[in-house]
Amino acid sequence: MSTLVNRCSWALKDDVMMKYHDLEWGKPVRNDLELFSKLMQDCFQAGLSWSIILNKRDNFLKAFDHFNPYIVKDYDQDKIAELLLNEGIVRNKLKINAIVHNALCFVKHFSQEGSFSHFIWKYSNNQTIDHKLESLQDMKTTSMISDQMSKDLKKLGFKFVGSTVIYAFLQAVGVYNDHLVTCFCHKKY
Repeated sequence: MSTLVNRCSWALKDDVMMKYHDLEWGKPVRNDLELFSKLMQDCFQAGLSWSIILNKRDNFLKAFDHFNPYIVKDYDQDKIAELLLNEGIVRNKLKINAIVHNALCFVKHFSQEGSFSHFIWKYSNNQTIDHKLESLQDMKTTSMISDQMSKDLKKLGFKFVGSTVIYAFLQAVGVYNDHLVTCFCHKKY
């Protein structure tokens, strides 16, 4: 990755963050399973730096069957115990149990193909919202949309989906374009 282009300064922390910023962050995602996977990764990030999760992401994806809800929903206590011993992931029992629970909620409410994508994107009328940020100080951590989506997901039984987690998720999956206007990725997506 070149450091000679303008990019959001948070991405300059290390090569993993830069690659994530340049190739994924803010790119619109519409696939149900990919959206669920990204949301579960953000659930793990709650209270931690995103760099920690990104640096362990391959381990997370392997350990959690790529967060495929149709597999994760069937995790039993033996699998959960195995995950709690896995040094390659964040071993938080509440979060691990929440991921299994969220997989059950996903299958219950969003098993029809395209229904989770529709749920996520309806809050922005199926469009990316460009906040046209001039500086990182202008970047919010919650919004009316993240507040409402958080409430709606909690009503459906989802856990670890507070407004801040949802806002970060919306940035990651391109519902929000929060690349700085000076960033080369701003117009990319």
